[in-house]
Amino acid sequence: MVRGLNKVQIIGHLGRDPELRSTPSGTAVANFTVAVNRARKDQAGQLIEETEWFRVVAWEKLAETCHQYLAKGDPVYVEGRLQSRKYTDKDGIERTAVELVANELVMLGGRGEPREAAGAVAAGARGPGRPGAAPPAHADDDLPF
Repeated sequence: MVRGLNKVQIIGHLGRDPELRSTPSGTAVANFTVAVNRARKDQAGQLIEETEWFRVVAWEKLAETCHQYLAKGDPVYVEGRLQSRKYTDKDGIERTAVELVANELVMLGGRGEPREAAGAVAAGARGPGRPGAAPPAHADDDLPF
């Protein structure tokens, strides 16, 4: 029997602070986005930077850690699997969401400090911004990179 492989590895910057919720049974789940930049040259030789956005879902202890230590703009390595799910939006249209379900996450910006202990740091002030990249159409907030 042939086994399949569904493994994704990305390095990028958080597009928003992780949002922590709980399932009805009390399981922690965190949702956030990660922007991954890449550069390429067009036909004229001009360098073009492109940004790909990933929706990330973390569960249980990893979700709590993400919520406690990560903030908008922070650089991260995320490893996991892709998962698609169908849902009906507020207008009654059926949509499909593709998410990276994280099973490993490494904070790349140095030693993290819990958000509660970070003081009155504005969202996004802890990480470098990336000008020129447009957020995905489904983003809820304005992203500086």
